Amino acid sequence: MKIRALMLAAALAGLGVTAVTAADEPQVVRQQAMKKVGAATGALAGIAKGEKPYDAEVVKASLTTISETMKTFPDHFPAGSEAGHETEASPKIWENLDDFKAKAAKLGTDAEAVLAQLPADQAAVGAALGGIGKDCGSCHESYRLKKN
Repeated sequence: MKIRALMLAAALAGLGVTAVTAADEPQVVRQQAMKKVGAATGALAGIAKGEKPYDAEVVKASLTTISETMKTFPDHFPAGSEAGHETEASPKIWENLDDFKAKAAKLGTDAEAVLAQLPADQAAVGAALGGIGKDCGSCHESYRLKKN
């Protein structure tokens, strides 16, 4: 009976190590970062479309998330992380790393600029989102693999 308990404990510990290891993988980290940016952009889009009421705190938090995330986002693309964990990162990232970093920096800088002049209403959020959306689209068109 004790042997079974020990085997079960060892197996569970092994699963825990696997989960922690996967969470630290660059592909997983960058996917989580993109989910945060997607949620922030979605919150802004909801306000811009009038689906949600204007809320300065939501706008501020969303822009801060985008800006802060972009500061470190390119760091999660080390050589050797081109595949695995169902990544949608195009190999073009590693071929054009400087351009990729510049696109991420532009998004972060543009989000900071909008944050500095916080949009005061729905229309202003929509106008700001237009520029931010172009930044996102520019990078996705060049460096994101399309899902089948």
